[in-house]
Amino acid sequence: MRENVFVLVVAAVVIVVALIELATAALPILIVVLLVPPEERPALAALIAAADSSRRLRLWRALRVAVTARRAARAAAEPSKIPELPVLQR
Repeated sequence: MRENVFVLVVAAVVIVVALIELATAALPILIVVLLVPPEERPALAALIAAADSSRRLRLWRALRVAVTARRAARAAAEPSKIPELPVLQR
């Protein structure tokens, strides 16, 4: 009986870890597909590739850089319509 419980716990842990790994791999793609306009996707892809120096995507740093770049581009295009927002630094 105890062996069955142990096997079930190990199987559950393996499934949870696999699901987490799949979610972390798919999350950046879902963000880009759902939230970024099609005409801005190549620029964001280049920005994320330039900001990433490790095997895994450093999502939060890349998103902060992308938001800052987009704010700067929008402010340059229409300076009177964009309120000045503070940029968080880490």
